[in-house]
Amino acid sequence: MQRIMLKTLLVGVLGLGVMNVSHAVERGIINNSQSPHVKLKSVDIGDCQWTEGFWADKFKLCEEVMMPHMGMILKGDRGHAYNNFKIAAGLKEGKHEGTNWHDGDFYKWMESAVYVYAVNNDEKIDKDLDEIIEVIGKAQQADGYLSTQIQLSDIPAWSNRQSHELYNSGHLLTSACIHHRVTGKTNFLDIAIKHANYLYNTFQPQPKELARFGFNQTQIMGLVELYRTTKDKRYLELAEIFINMRGKSKVGPDSTANFKTIGDMVQERKPLRKESEAVGHAVLALYFYAGAADVYAETGEKALIVALDRLWNNVVHKKMYITGACGQTHHGASSRVDMVHEAFIGEYMMPNLTAYNETCANICNSMFSHRMLGIHGEAKYADIMELVMFNSALSGISADGMLYIYSNPLRVLHGARDYSALSTETPDRQPYLDCFCCPPNLVRTIAQLSGWAYSLPENGVAVNLYGGNKLQTQLLDGSEIELKQDSQYPWDGVVNITLQKCKDTPFDMMLRIPDWAEGSRLAVNGNDANVALEPGTFATINRVWKAGDVVTLDMPMEAKLVVGHPRIEEVRNQAAIKRGPVVYCVESPDLPTGTDILDVYLPSDVQLTALQDDNLLGGLTMLSGAVMLRDEQTEDMYSSLEQPQWKHVDVKFVPYYAWSNRGQSEMTVWIPIVWK
Repeated sequence: MQRIMLKTLLVGVLGLGVMNVSHAVERGIINNSQSPHVKLKSVDIGDCQWTEGFWADKFKLCEEVMMPHMGMILKGDRGHAYNNFKIAAGLKEGKHEGTNWHDGDFYKWMESAVYVYAVNNDEKIDKDLDEIIEVIGKAQQADGYLSTQIQLSDIPAWSNRQSHELYNSGHLLTSACIHHRVTGKTNFLDIAIKHANYLYNTFQPQPKELARFGFNQTQIMGLVELYRTTKDKRYLELAEIFINMRGKSKVGPDSTANFKTIGDMVQERKPLRKESEAVGHAVLALYFYAGAADVYAETGEKALIVALDRLWNNVVHKKMYITGACGQTHHGASSRVDMVHEAFIGEYMMPNLTAYNETCANICNSMFSHRMLGIHGEAKYADIMELVMFNSALSGISADGMLYIYSNPLRVLHGARDYSALSTETPDRQPYLDCFCCPPNLVRTIAQLSGWAYSLPENGVAVNLYGGNKLQTQLLDGSEIELKQDSQYPWDGVVNITLQKCKDTPFDMMLRIPDWAEGSRLAVNGNDANVALEPGTFATINRVWKAGDVVTLDMPMEAKLVVGHPRIEEVRNQAAIKRGPVVYCVESPDLPTGTDILDVYLPSDVQLTALQDDNLLGGLTMLSGAVMLRDEQTEDMYSSLEQPQWKHVDVKFVPYYAWSNRGQSEMTVWIPIVWK
């Protein structure tokens, strides 16, 4: 009923001229329904909803705790984000507080609220958003400019790209498009259009003094999404201009860019189409790549997709952690010897203790892969989406949904780092982060994740993510399809998909066989499906389907030891534990009292047993196995090799995303191997 009401409401706004309804499914998170260079189209927001299991539990927590709790923070005096808009609107006295990108943080939270509203239809959310939008509209300048950190200061607009004006713009445009697609209203969209027109008038002439702008380029995605919403080609034109601007200017400090924000740090050493590796600030890079993928989806420019393919492969195969995390260092140097910050560094340079892996960067990695999945229609991109979400994204928020962490290292040791000297890294989760970009990014991603679960090929449906859910949508030919997915994935590898309604002519059902799922079996109504099952690809079943048909995918959930490439010096003769898509770690609460993480060794023949605990941290599957302990405490930097004295103990391993939920602790993903 809710979906029918939503679609009826949207049909009622057709006279506004901002929506083309020639396609049945055109209200996706990425509205690529009419994008000519996309193989897998998005389902509409709300067409898929989680019903049971892992992601259903996370969405419920998002609905009941994560989103409202974060709203309370951002609308209160501590978060101060809403206050900034009220002050800019003349409704409140005060000064701007928060980072230069705090407006964008607030827009991301608003977007998360819209996704929740699309599922629960809570009128309180809708009313609250309308009140907020009214204030934002009053804060917007007559010419369309909107960025409160500038409006509430003596700093001129567009005087320094570190002011993050375009980052705020991008999240404004994206959030407004999502709000319009779900509610059918234009109050937020009107603000976005006015702002985008201002951006076009400002940047389309490409004045020399603005040639290096676009520090954190979310505006590219926002502009493309606004083009898809309004069909105004100026927005796509401007998005491409921002891509083309990069790499054209002389690299060096100037009035708009200080020495810390030049060169590889901001991906301006080379034009995107000529870039050979992922460089610089990982969030900046991956937002940039995701935006460029959106532009390619509309233009089909070969040079652009060739570059994006090259960069995706460089990230995934040479610079990404086992958890899907990106951004190896807080401070370092690029391969071309530019100073970089929160950044990619050299290939296979993967420190564990000092790994930065900002939660935003990890989420951006999944966003980039989500777009590449649509463009190429290949399962390997969904593998990365899933890897990130179960590991290095979800690790950014506590099990109760109210505490946050900014960086995601793969090893934590007591006393090994001076956190007082670090601006964003903390030894455990915090109730608020002064740099608050990651928490709303994660919450909006959890809120929208059901929209990633399925895609629409030319004739059928593709299953990208597994978990208990229901899908009620239309295929690209306009025919209705309804199905239900039953699964306790990722703790159990059995997935049952029941067709409840479908057309009576043949169509494809494409099921992703994860890259780790060697030995999977696929059946239809209990009989072997007789299709090739190759890990890392989609298995396609084409047939005449009928209501009541059941597709069963059985993926072996064996806990495996994983080793790194021999060039990753930091993990030589170490192994990590992975079960299905979930990476595990050992944490000090699960070790004998007084045991240091560095005392733990892993026998190569370790036998790992899965233990489901529904009462621990919202319910999860732990692994139990015997490890070897040795006392390695020494004050010497180097010492003579001596025969170790081993102690064998049974310990439990927890999913990496769940670490630091039981007080401050030591933790490691990679463990030295003792060969047996």
